[in-house]
Amino acid sequence: MTEPPADERQRSLPGEHPKSLHDDPGAAEAIARILASDSYREASEDLGFLNEELTRGLRLQLEYLKAETLLRRHDIRHTIVVFGSARVAEPQAARRRLDESMAAAAAKPGDAAAQQQLAAAKRLAEISRYYDVARAFGRLVGRCGADRGDGCTCIMTGGGPGIMEAANRGAHDVGALSIGLNITLPKEQFPNPYVTPELALRFRYFAMRKFHFALRAKALVVFPGGFGTMDELFEILELSQTRKMPPVPVVLVGESYWRHVFNPDFLAEQGMIDPEDLRLFSFAETAEAAWRTILDWHERRGEPLPCAPLSAR
Repeated sequence: MTEPPADERQRSLPGEHPKSLHDDPGAAEAIARILASDSYREASEDLGFLNEELTRGLRLQLEYLKAETLLRRHDIRHTIVVFGSARVAEPQAARRRLDESMAAAAAKPGDAAAQQQLAAAKRLAEISRYYDVARAFGRLVGRCGADRGDGCTCIMTGGGPGIMEAANRGAHDVGALSIGLNITLPKEQFPNPYVTPELALRFRYFAMRKFHFALRAKALVVFPGGFGTMDELFEILELSQTRKMPPVPVVLVGESYWRHVFNPDFLAEQGMIDPEDLRLFSFAETAEAAWRTILDWHERRGEPLPCAPLSAR
């Protein structure tokens, strides 16, 4: 006679069947209430519990771990982080919006709000040239990342529209991977369609999203933007200034724009930063100039990025 496998029981354990209705006719209803109770769910399956205030630390851990697991799985060791406004549309879209604003202003010649929207649309149409610069930059980094012999160098953005879309789109143009770290907002921000699907992440917490921006960054390239862009820029500058992270090249694209946004020379004159802090960043106007600055910076440190030199591509 063949012996049953050692891991198979021949007799059921006492708890494998519910209490008999013969012993208690109300048992089935009571058990149904227990099984439906949130308290009876395993902790990892209880979304209500996972969203409580006391489990915030666990959520932060999970946000770190999910992104880290995916990036390691794709052997991504170096990122070139691109920041910039979600409002900078590609030139043809910016032109359409300008035409619409011109028509609206013409229909309401005395409307101050329509005139204000027209003025803003004109400025955004002018600044839309940076979309093409960011897209060209994405292509340069994408070609670098195509050589994955020593881990992948990838574009990383906030995953949204505007400048973020342009940089991801450039990498997409050349068939390269690119990363998008989107954020959950009260009004949902759709991911741009050019992020690699397997590397499209969404965060609940700005803090953990910023952590992943900084963790693998080998450079930061910052295009014109508003509060969010400035927040991300100044945070990296502060981390580099205080040596809480190794310094990385920070390239501000559009010197005229950034000179209007903040005056670093004034900060140095006032003693609020040291003169040497002015070397934490540089300016560029083109994708090629920004990429050359990054490659040269790493070459001087004896830590070249794992890709072919710009002149070889």
